[in-house]
Amino acid sequence: MSGETILIVDDEESVRKSLADVMKDEGYEVVTASSGREGIDVLAETQPSLALLDIAMPGMDGIETLRRIRELRPDLPVIMVSGHGTIETAVKTTKMGAYDFIVKPPELQHLTLVVKHGIEETRLREENASLKLSIERRYEIVGESDKIKTLKQQIGLAGPTNGWVLIHGESGTGKELVARAIHRASRRANGPFVEVNCAAIPQELIESELFGHERGSFTGATGMKRGKFELAHGGTIFLDEIADMSLATQAKVLRVLEGQEFQRVGGAKTLKADVRVIAASNKHLVDEIKRGTFREDLYYRLNVIPLDVPPLRDRPDDIPRLVRHFLQEFSAEYGQKTKTMDEDALALFVRYPWPGNVRELRNIIERLMIMVPRPALTASDVPPPISNPPSEEILREGPAIAPVRTHAATLKDARAEFEREFIAYKLKEFGGNVSRTADAIGVERSNLHRKIKALGIEAED
Repeated sequence: MSGETILIVDDEESVRKSLADVMKDEGYEVVTASSGREGIDVLAETQPSLALLDIAMPGMDGIETLRRIRELRPDLPVIMVSGHGTIETAVKTTKMGAYDFIVKPPELQHLTLVVKHGIEETRLREENASLKLSIERRYEIVGESDKIKTLKQQIGLAGPTNGWVLIHGESGTGKELVARAIHRASRRANGPFVEVNCAAIPQELIESELFGHERGSFTGATGMKRGKFELAHGGTIFLDEIADMSLATQAKVLRVLEGQEFQRVGGAKTLKADVRVIAASNKHLVDEIKRGTFREDLYYRLNVIPLDVPPLRDRPDDIPRLVRHFLQEFSAEYGQKTKTMDEDALALFVRYPWPGNVRELRNIIERLMIMVPRPALTASDVPPPISNPPSEEILREGPAIAPVRTHAATLKDARAEFEREFIAYKLKEFGGNVSRTADAIGVERSNLHRKIKALGIEAED
């Protein structure tokens, strides 16, 4: 059985029985009504998945019944059935929201096909709505602290405009969430949102990624490829970690931003780039300009609306909300009942300084969801270093100067030695998983792979 219920409304008993038999043979549950008023009553009691509705009925006819159904269940597919079908009637009922119009006596194969399509279309619409809600919840900016309230107000003001935005914040603070929130609040919300992680793309490939390429333009270009600017046409392009672009690429991006047009690598055709640009960086671009690694003209072109995303340590009041949010998210993802966390465990989370920011918090909650089978999380479940944060004295006065424990002869060698030990420790903490380690320590996966290889650390992905 399909589990779907069909409502049949017709004043002729023989028609009701005939249609009911056909629907039952197809595996549907069936409820019937002999008048429009009775159909409205049955509708409220049974919550059918689709209705077959006669037009010519005494009292409340099918058109009036359809109007009432649209008020009560605007999402319900209604197939109108009439013994005197006319084009005018079909057009009128379709404009009123009817899913389809069938003339009596219906051709059974066509009828069953229309019913099947109507139910499937409704199910897909509901699934899409649920998926959209789930995605929006995943990218929700959680928090009610003063700094987050200010940030949300700024997003509300910047979103509806077409102004370009430059977002600054440490790794893991949620710069992408801010970019997506601005896009959703903009007039381009129905257009594409295209993200470019400038730090993760090798410099020799970034122009191809941004602008696309023509077949044969370089070794390995076996076909034409559309670039990110082309894919973002009519929407928003998010240039994440833009400070990691080379100066040569920055110059080409600046030309695109100024002229709103570009050419694919190896191509001669000029393409338009109607995009809103949102850029982000965890580096202070003014400092990068002084170092000579970022173009000053590009900075002023992007910095129309500057936004700062606060680190998690500056908004501890939001940590309990974030914990509950991620517990609900992962409970739904893993099909479990929502876990709870007691006050002692929450106190450890609030006290911890979170160098990896919200990304680190999210990863810890996911680990607890997987590794702790009990529905209630306690302080004993909280892993280090959250479970043994610095003492209040150290937080207030700063850490004591520790003795140097290294045999390195130079600062460069000492730095490499520390990096090797730190990365090895973190890899062990995450079971050798490079992707999860990269998220936790706030670096790109590709960069961590290069570090692991350069430092001679053994790891598995």
